[in-house]
Amino acid sequence: MSPGSRKVAVVGVALSDCGRVDDATPYALHAQAARRALADAGLDRAVVDGFASAGLGTLAPVEVAEYLGLRPTWVDSTSVGGSTWEVMAAHAADAIAAGHANAVLLVYGSTARADIKAGRRTGNLSFGSRGPLQFEVPYGHTLIAKYAMAARRHMVEHGTTIEQLAQVAVQARANAALNPEAMFRDPVTVDDVLSGPMIADPFTKLHCCIRSDGGAAVLLAAEEFVRDCRTAPVWILGAGEHVSHSAMSQWPDFTTGPAAVSGRLAFERAGVRPDEIDFAELYDAFTYMTLVTLEDLGFCGKGEGGAFVDKGRLLVRGGELPVNTDGGGLSAQHPGMRGLFLLVEAVRQLRGEGGERQVWRRGRTGEPPRLGVASGTGGWFCSSGTLVLGRD
Repeated sequence: MSPGSRKVAVVGVALSDCGRVDDATPYALHAQAARRALADAGLDRAVVDGFASAGLGTLAPVEVAEYLGLRPTWVDSTSVGGSTWEVMAAHAADAIAAGHANAVLLVYGSTARADIKAGRRTGNLSFGSRGPLQFEVPYGHTLIAKYAMAARRHMVEHGTTIEQLAQVAVQARANAALNPEAMFRDPVTVDDVLSGPMIADPFTKLHCCIRSDGGAAVLLAAEEFVRDCRTAPVWILGAGEHVSHSAMSQWPDFTTGPAAVSGRLAFERAGVRPDEIDFAELYDAFTYMTLVTLEDLGFCGKGEGGAFVDKGRLLVRGGELPVNTDGGGLSAQHPGMRGLFLLVEAVRQLRGEGGERQVWRRGRTGEPPRLGVASGTGGWFCSSGTLVLGRD
């Protein structure tokens, strides 16, 4: 088999303890998730020759690799916010296909919630006050305010209603109710969402992701390792990445995110269409992210996202396109850069391991899905990475 011709599969996935974790460090959550992912694959850590991590340590991912006892010969520390993990997975798949690595471990862990509770971390208005951001910081542009501005633009241009945006939160919570690992599982209504405290107009509290602790790990490997794994392979069929802007003034259209490019590339490279996808795991720090990413990926037309989500299409039970089947960042867990959690859930669904929240192949009840998409978004729609995943 010549380098560059190898197929690449996800062979192991896992979460660390998630939700409220007051007695662990971020390093410990990295290690716990990594051990569980290797156990899930049935492979020894000695096979891991590639490592990718971001968000922890002065020399990430060197410090994390050292903590895990790894000495990789291929490494990636790409950091583009929430889409980091989809972009890293694409890079890892390219490296494996080219023969630069055989098995790459992606790991993330954060005690964001516990740090706030313990006073080890405080909120900040922005990511920094130098470079391009210095021209927006003085005016109070918080991260959430930037998303709120974009949502309001969509409402003005396309008639999207606040009730339609609230439906995203309602359906995410309904999916979380089927997930025993979700942090919040009690049902919510549109009225519950609308009556909550205002955070950044038009977003009330339930329009915004939760804050949790937790970690995740994903192991990718070349096809020749699949026969030694205890789990069925989930193949990476296509990937795309795109960066859009840093300053809001440089964003041409608040109603179109970078997934419009990364998604197109991923679908083209996978040779599939959006209407063939059985489910989607989308980054959902805020309800508007879900709605506009559905449009950007081609699941509905531009401006039609409000009507699309208003019909209950995102539900695991009875939905036309189940989205964020674990409850997403709005209800399940959100410890920071959540993109790796999207991949874990997508793989579990394709392997038929969803339990109560398992979705089925379109039109074939009882058969696990054949195709899924995971699309991460970073910053304030600054970056996107999209992967199309499939099973044999």
